Amino acid sequence: MTDFAGLVAMVTGGASGIGAATVEMLAERGATVFVYDRDPSASALPTVHSLTGDVTSDDDLAAAYATIEADAGGLDVLVNNAAISAVGDAGANDRDEWRRVLEVNVISAARVTALAAPMLRESYHPAVVNVSSFGALVGIRNRAVYCATKGAIDALTLAMAADYLADGIRVNAVAPGTADTPWVARLIANSADPDKELAALRGRQPMARLISPAEIAWAICYLASPHAGSTTATILPVDGGITGVRV
Repeated sequence: MTDFAGLVAMVTGGASGIGAATVEMLAERGATVFVYDRDPSASALPTVHSLTGDVTSDDDLAAAYATIEADAGGLDVLVNNAAISAVGDAGANDRDEWRRVLEVNVISAARVTALAAPMLRESYHPAVVNVSSFGALVGIRNRAVYCATKGAIDALTLAMAADYLADGIRVNAVAPGTADTPWVARLIANSADPDKELAALRGRQPMARLISPAEIAWAICYLASPHAGSTTATILPVDGGITGVRV
């Protein structure tokens, strides 16, 4: 598939997990891709480039966008993937922790998009894809902060889709289930009983397995593709049925 040929994309948090799978798939389908991460890894793919920066820094983002404009001439696709988590119920995390997770997961998605908007408005195929979670719709124990931020991402996606409609910028989101990523692997490893935790994570999803990063990347690429030109304000579950199936 070459549906991204001639297009330029940026993926935040693109150095590992879902972000890295998305970077690879976009590049394979013809895009020039910029990985924006605090510690971006070098890629063997010639059309993948690294940008070091923090999503919470407008200065870092401005420098990254200046580089993209100078080197690639503009931006067509933005994937807001960078996120962090926190463990605990609503009373377990102090105000600083709440602010930190909200800053990275929600405020930064808004700022990353707002600062990219001038370039996206110049694109013939502008698209923004946010990475949400099934946790926006399903209560998960001991993930109060994280679930709150992903609910906000769903609302933000719809609001941005409305705001940018007149500019021709499509805004959508994917909502993955529990994915087989380094992030989840660390959560499992740090649990009291890793084998039991892994079995529980698999068991709570109707398909009885973790979601692969490539499956999520495929959904992101669908929403970002020019072939999905009539799709906006859509939140696409890639969750093994957890939000819609009871078995």
